[in-house]
Amino acid sequence: MTFSVYMVRHGQTQLNKYRRMQGWCDSPLTAKGIADAHKAGRHLAQVNFDRVYHSDMTRTAWTCKIIMDENQATPQFDPPTALHYFREQCYGYFEGQDSANTWIMVGMPHGCKTFEELITKFSLEKSRDMMKAVDPFHDSESDAEFWERVDAGFDLLRQNHHDGDRVLLVSHGTCIRSIVHRYAPEIDIVKERPLNGSVTKLTVSPNNIQVAYYDHYRDDQEY
Repeated sequence: MTFSVYMVRHGQTQLNKYRRMQGWCDSPLTAKGIADAHKAGRHLAQVNFDRVYHSDMTRTAWTCKIIMDENQATPQFDPPTALHYFREQCYGYFEGQDSANTWIMVGMPHGCKTFEELITKFSLEKSRDMMKAVDPFHDSESDAEFWERVDAGFDLLRQNHHDGDRVLLVSHGTCIRSIVHRYAPEIDIVKERPLNGSVTKLTVSPNNIQVAYYDHYRDDQEY
């Protein structure tokens, strides 16, 4: 049994625009973010979705609605389901703070000044544990906590879907990046991060996940 999951990163938000940490905190889509969602919707307009999901954040719910407003191939569908499993990584104390300053605080004890330096020298996985260690409240998600949540989400999808199903799931940048890094480590997620409104397609089977493509956003790409 395999089914397809079309993971879309939500459109640009105000906190994205201002380069601030946005995990479990939320902010509305910008005008560009609305355009991002419409573009994703046009790219997926001919995909007939069996179910529609988004994380339990306003930014993904709004993006999801716009995508389905553009869809021409799904004649009728149940209301989208909000799944907290596919939230963004929780940044705890650092939620809403300036991104560059945050990664200096997390990375400098390890000789790194940027997020890219940190995940290149160590890994995306270890960066979560490093953030939790620096967080004065220790509310940031550790790598184990992050994957316990996301893995539970994929288990739920496996329980609810059948062979050949096609699923829309609107989620978040680091969540998508992390999934791709785990299941397709040959993809360079340091140089290429999923853009707002980009589509990543996964093929989910009972015991594995394959990445069919990652970060597609151009009109000439496959969808």
